[in-house]
Amino acid sequence: MTEYKEEQEMEIEALESILAHDFKEIHSSESGLNTSNPCFQITVTPQDDDLEESSIPPVQLGLVFSHTENYPDEVPLLDVKSIRGIHVSDLTILKEKLEQEAAENLGMAMMYTLVSSAKDWLSEHYGQDDGDDYAEEETAKEDEVIIPHGEPVTLETFVAWRERYEAELALERAKLMPESALTAPKEKKLTGRQWFESGKARGTVVAADQESEEEDDEDIDFQDDDFEDHEEDMLEHYLAEKSDARA
Repeated sequence: MTEYKEEQEMEIEALESILAHDFKEIHSSESGLNTSNPCFQITVTPQDDDLEESSIPPVQLGLVFSHTENYPDEVPLLDVKSIRGIHVSDLTILKEKLEQEAAENLGMAMMYTLVSSAKDWLSEHYGQDDGDDYAEEETAKEDEVIIPHGEPVTLETFVAWRERYEAELALERAKLMPESALTAPKEKKLTGRQWFESGKARGTVVAADQESEEEDDEDIDFQDDDFEDHEEDMLEHYLAEKSDARA
């Protein structure tokens, strides 16, 4: 048991030294493995000499493992997950491949061998061209226009909708009106002749005449001189008639 433990620790130290930031310890709850032992994740990318170090690779794989008690005489617990750009179906194929290689390498520290195998597999299936195609496919999915499905709007459906809407609107307005306004009979509108014969017109005309006379009284300005001139004319006319009668 002690020999297995020492060999496992030595392998972890070697992987940390070789892989540097691509190697990290993770919690068992994040690993997806059914174990309480320490779990680790190795980030694997395809081999691409043209890719700059500062560039983000289009494809990345997370190789998760945990040592069993009798490792390396037993295969380690393994799982693979896509960090970026790997199809789920390919993950299943790759996991089966790595488990088979682990069984072929029993008795020796094998994790670096499995990492190299995973890198070669990614380079073969997700090279630069395949990575570009996958990135373009993902971009096309994001840019895909979602066409809504439903009943097309035609003139007939619009007219039917408008009539239904106006009926509902009238019903809502009726609910807001007082009950007295709904039950009160409407006053019948009179014609011009009926209105005149009803007497309302005569009352209106008399009132209008009175108002007109008042306005005339206000407009006439009687002067004292006018009365005096008028009396003199009447006197002269009276005297002239008397004189003619005597003659």
